[in-house]
Amino acid sequence: MNMMGHYNSALLALSVGIAIISSYTALNIIIRLMSLKGGLKQLWWWVGAATFGAGIWSMHFIAMLALKLPMPVSYSVFWVSLSFILAILASAVAFLIVSRGLKRKIYILIGSLFITTGIVSMHYIGMKAMNMGMDISYDPILYLLSWLIAFAASVVSLYLFFYFQSKTVGMQLQKWMSSVVMAGAIGGMHFTGMAAMKMKPNHEMLHFKRTAIDSGVLAYTVAGGMLFIFACIIGGFYLDRRFQQTSTELEFKDSIYQSIILTASDAIVLCNSRGMIISFNKAAEIIFGYKEEEVLGKQLEIIIPMEYREAHRKGMDRYLRTKEPHVIGRMVELKGLRKNNEEFPLELSLSALKKGDETYFSGILRDISERKRTEEKITELVYRDPLTNLPNRRLLNTHLTMCIEQAAISGQMLAVLFIDLDRFKYINDTLGHDVGDAFLIEVAKRMETCIQKKDMLARQGGDEYIIVMSHTTHQQVVSLAKEILEKLNRPFLLGEHELFITGSIGISMYPSDGMEHEILIKNADTAMYRAKELGKNNYQFFTAEMNNMMAKKMNLEIGLRKAIENHEFELYYQPQIGVDTGKVTGVEALIRWNHPEIGLVPPNDFIPLAEETGLIIPMGYWILRVASQQAKKWIDQGFDDLRMSVNISSRQFQQPDFVETVQTILSETGLPAKNLELELTESIVQNPKSALPVMEQLKAMGVKLSLDDFGTGYSSLSYLRSFPLDTLKIDKSFIRYINEEIKDEAIVKTIINMAHSLKLNVIAEGVETEEQLSLLSDNDCHEFQGYLFSRPVKADELQDILENHKAHKTD
Repeated sequence: MNMMGHYNSALLALSVGIAIISSYTALNIIIRLMSLKGGLKQLWWWVGAATFGAGIWSMHFIAMLALKLPMPVSYSVFWVSLSFILAILASAVAFLIVSRGLKRKIYILIGSLFITTGIVSMHYIGMKAMNMGMDISYDPILYLLSWLIAFAASVVSLYLFFYFQSKTVGMQLQKWMSSVVMAGAIGGMHFTGMAAMKMKPNHEMLHFKRTAIDSGVLAYTVAGGMLFIFACIIGGFYLDRRFQQTSTELEFKDSIYQSIILTASDAIVLCNSRGMIISFNKAAEIIFGYKEEEVLGKQLEIIIPMEYREAHRKGMDRYLRTKEPHVIGRMVELKGLRKNNEEFPLELSLSALKKGDETYFSGILRDISERKRTEEKITELVYRDPLTNLPNRRLLNTHLTMCIEQAAISGQMLAVLFIDLDRFKYINDTLGHDVGDAFLIEVAKRMETCIQKKDMLARQGGDEYIIVMSHTTHQQVVSLAKEILEKLNRPFLLGEHELFITGSIGISMYPSDGMEHEILIKNADTAMYRAKELGKNNYQFFTAEMNNMMAKKMNLEIGLRKAIENHEFELYYQPQIGVDTGKVTGVEALIRWNHPEIGLVPPNDFIPLAEETGLIIPMGYWILRVASQQAKKWIDQGFDDLRMSVNISSRQFQQPDFVETVQTILSETGLPAKNLELELTESIVQNPKSALPVMEQLKAMGVKLSLDDFGTGYSSLSYLRSFPLDTLKIDKSFIRYINEEIKDEAIVKTIINMAHSLKLNVIAEGVETEEQLSLLSDNDCHEFQGYLFSRPVKADELQDILENHKAHKTD
């Protein structure tokens, strides 16, 4: 007799739900296995096998409990446990195949047979665990069908496992649908097996008692336990996935950071709180010259110059002790030390990181050597004189302003020395700008040896220099001025040239002579001009009276520019007399300025100013033209042998059209070239390469040439043989004391003898006494001029002298 009961629909649904949830959990574990290795992968394999196996068993067991039979049923602990173990082993085989990646059909079929055997054995052994006083038998067809369904379920399970193993996290809908399919296959096997069961009462049924497991609450207890286990596993899975995602992100970030650190163009150096280097990237290797393995574990001081190490140690200690930022988070400039002990400028950005009880420091360092070189080059262009490399006017003004501010606070004096080279323009004009530039450089070097580190020597421009002396006294200023003048007086050797020069120094003092840098420089400049007026080669302190003198000079310059247009210039003439004959041989044209307001202005007051301003050029041409016109008048009056001497400035001589202008004036005035004598200064003939061609052109025209003020300049005597000169003029400074000073007498005799040997005419200037004339006569001097015979006079007065001299000669 068959005795079949009915199913509890709630428990039946619960068993199906557990099957679905266990399948879903297994699929998620399979996906997790994909990203694991080693021991962790083995752990999740067993967790997956236990979860899936327990889920299959729970579904089977609860489904059996859902079947309500007309007799009491209990369960054997042994057979229940054995069925549970078989379910776990069957699942373990499935997970083993998946974890090993055995995807070939033969492995799937063999694995499915093992799984099928385990599942079916679990099912039928579980049936054997039922104690109910019945003999159980099975329908062969349904029994066989349950095996086939179990095999199909195993194949589907393995296929789905492999399918989801190749997918990434996600696809929730597909996983739930697949879980339903798997649960349906497993459930189909179970219920087919249950349908194959046939029960018949036996003789024990009347005596059957419930001695094993009670079935009342067993189903719900098993279901609740399994659901709790599934919830824990799924929750753990999601937590593990989140942890894995976070860990992966951190690893990804770490890999990015490591990549950035290793490939960064800036040096990145990490060290711990003890100053030990723990990371040293490629850029750091390039910048410092060390390989990473050479510095790891070494103190950071290996890349810090000696003078910065103490400050480095104190800075780290202060931060670790007080947590004060100091340089943390700021960009600072300091110096680094390469492996070859070369120091170089670098830029540092330092940050600190605390991890646990340890503090780490990371520094981003950049070699700024090229930037510093560029800045220095810009500074040189902006603040340095390109010729001498001295501070220029811009830097001078900045420095002087700062010194004034400091002096105001400290109550100290400072001095400004304005230095101008005397007669430098003659060197520049005659020897060329290359020699002049080299000369200015040598002058700067000499003066630099005179000043202290606290002082500044700057080039104001041209041949002007300025020295700023801070925290000084009058005595120290005087000592420096004397030392500079003494060093400038020493000969300068530039190639084949031996050059001599002097300097004029003007001095202003803070605070007595000014409170601002412009006023101090202006007053020092004023004092320098006063030094020049007093004979040059000396120094002068600024005084208030000098401003009046400068104002007068400025007014003279303004008037000088209008003098030619307003016909304020006049020419005076001084006769030149033969020493032996007493005959007037020539006259020298001398300019005078009759100012409409201040009257007659001495030549020494306006000639240097005309040279300085360049007005000497139009003035010189005016003198040459008027003198030539006057000479032509006298020649027309019968003074055929009269020679007209005109002084030529170096600036006038260097004009490109000078020879052409002389030719034009001679043509326009009709003066014969042989009656014109041009008096040249020694500064003109110091550069024979440029002077000689001009002189030869003038000689070819028939113009006579004389060398004025011979003996007062710096020309080489060897040049005299090359120059086409006609006359040497002895300066009046040698004539003045010719009867009193043996040296002056010796110089005059030497000049006369040299002129004779070179077959040159020689004229003595400034003869005022008969004794002077007598000595000149005794030494065969050819001509003289001076107050002994006549002072410079106007043309009409000289006309009378010439006529009287001519009448006296006729008598």
